[in-house]
Amino acid sequence: MDVKEALEKRRAYRALGPVEITDALMGELAGASRLMASCFNNQPWKFVFARSPEALGKLHACLAKANAWPKTAPLIIAAFARKDYDCVIKEREYYLFDLGMAVSALLLRATELGLVAHPIAGFDNEAARQALGIPEGNMVLTLIIVGKKTGDMAALSPQQAAGEADRPPRLALENIFSVDKYDDKLAAKPQR
Repeated sequence: MDVKEALEKRRAYRALGPVEITDALMGELAGASRLMASCFNNQPWKFVFARSPEALGKLHACLAKANAWPKTAPLIIAAFARKDYDCVIKEREYYLFDLGMAVSALLLRATELGLVAHPIAGFDNEAARQALGIPEGNMVLTLIIVGKKTGDMAALSPQQAAGEADRPPRLALENIFSVDKYDDKLAAKPQR
C-alpha cells in the first residue's frame, strides 16, 4: 500500500472489534511516528499505549458521555507532548504541530496494517493524564482508539451508526488552498 492509498483508506470508524495487540504491533505504530519531522528534530511527542483491562478501564472513565463506543476497542493510545520540549519561536508553539504530524504517521501505519486508528477529542485531558501517570505539564491532545473495523453497531448512537457508511464530506480543493494570495473561499467550513 502506498501513501496515497493509505490516505484514501484511512477512516475514523467507530464500530470496532478486537484484534491482538502485540508488543511488535505497538512498536510498528510508535516506530512510524518517530520518523516524522519536528522543529530542530526535538521529537517532543510521547505515547502511552493502554491495552490492559485495568488501563483501558481508567481511560474509559475519562471519556465524554457520547463516547461509549471506544469501550469495545482493545487499545487506546494517549498522544501527548510538553511545550517546553519543543520550539517556541515568538508566538509559535510547535509542540502541538509536531505531535500532530507524529499522530498522522501512526494513523497511516495503522491503516496500512488493516487497523482503524480513530483520534478523539471527547475526553477529560487532566483525568486521562492522571489515569496513565503522565507527568504534569504535558498536554494529552488526543486519545487514539485502535481496533478492527466491524459491522457491530451496538455501542454506537443512531447518528454515529449512520456515519459509518460513507466518508464524511470534505471541503472542495478551492476551499483549502489558494495561490499567491488569500482567497475568501478559504473561509468555507465543512458541512456537518
